[in-house]
Amino acid sequence: MIIKGDDIKKLIPQREPFMMVDEFEQQDENTARTMLVVQRGNYFLLPDGMMSPTGLIEHIAQSCSALAASKAAGETAPIGMIAEVKHFCCHRRPEINEQLLTTVTFGFSFGQMTLAHGITTIGGETIAEVDLKIFMQ
Repeated sequence: MIIKGDDIKKLIPQREPFMMVDEFEQQDENTARTMLVVQRGNYFLLPDGMMSPTGLIEHIAQSCSALAASKAAGETAPIGMIAEVKHFCCHRRPEINEQLLTTVTFGFSFGQMTLAHGITTIGGETIAEVDLKIFMQ
């Protein structure tokens, strides 16, 4: 099932202009796909009209947040904070009107820490990937 529009607000705590997920679809218990169209007015756009690498990390982190909320299934969704960013690679920055497709996968969890991996593509081209350690409250 694809979640989009105002229903995304049930999955992530961020609000405009910081919302970085337009659509969400859970693939299995530990994997989800999200979509974001880079719009003019996006908080992470730089003067050259391209998204900052930090914006890509934030988009992937919000995708992880949406997956965590979806896994909570009606319970109060945990609030997550990035505890560590590792192996971040930005192959290129997205431009206005480009559609980001991101796959996030949760790996090992211990206590309140969860390891996650995210890959963002545009038209089948990998533009960014990162490993995140997320602290879940």
